Amino acid sequence: MSTPRFYCNPSSTEKLALGAQVKLPENAATHATRALRLDVGDKIALFNGDGQDYQAELIFIKKGEVIAKINSIKVVSNESPIKVILAQAISSGDRMDFTIQKAVEMGVTSIQPIASQRSVVKLSGERAEKRREHWQNVVNSACEQSGRAIVPTVAMPISLANWLASNPDAETKVTLAPTAEVSFKELPTPTGNICLLVGAEGGLTEDEIALAASQGFTPVRLGKRILRTETAPLAAIATMQTIWGDFCV
Repeated sequence: MSTPRFYCNPSSTEKLALGAQVKLPENAATHATRALRLDVGDKIALFNGDGQDYQAELIFIKKGEVIAKINSIKVVSNESPIKVILAQAISSGDRMDFTIQKAVEMGVTSIQPIASQRSVVKLSGERAEKRREHWQNVVNSACEQSGRAIVPTVAMPISLANWLASNPDAETKVTLAPTAEVSFKELPTPTGNICLLVGAEGGLTEDEIALAASQGFTPVRLGKRILRTETAPLAAIATMQTIWGDFCV
């Protein structure tokens, strides 16, 4: 059994350091004691997104309070050599959660939820912030599972037009489009950030694809079949990781 890993948000958890005694966040404490049934003396790993795992031992468990002592620190070197920003049009149900979870496992650097013309879910104000926090928690859990010690960020949802107007910082900009004439293998090898734009259910409209193209995005196809909104970004990321990243290392 691998060592259980728990994310400690640096904004709400005491500093992780050698010899420190750290109180686990409530959700981590609950998972450790109720789901995993860990006990005093068991080994765990803590991380806060700084690229390191803090190897620790549980020293106190009582009434939902769990304290661990950090005994050693290990630098984690498992980040992808390619930096992928996923701009994902907001999908409905659990599709967005699934997409974000798997994209993090596959190595994306950050996630930008996009309000597109065909997005069924409409978010604004407090509801948008709550949804962003939920997606960030999905990211945190995916990092716990996949062993990543750098935590991707989820940005606030934004309309496609406003996001494109902000001139996303990426050398390679790609829009998935079933009718595109270009495939991934025909693109030049990136040397900087890659931005991947993916539509929601029904895909991006022709106007949205054209708008993205006017801002430097290249429409790219993935085979001859039309993929679902939760399948397309993962297939694209896997393709990029195979051609340019670390899937074949």
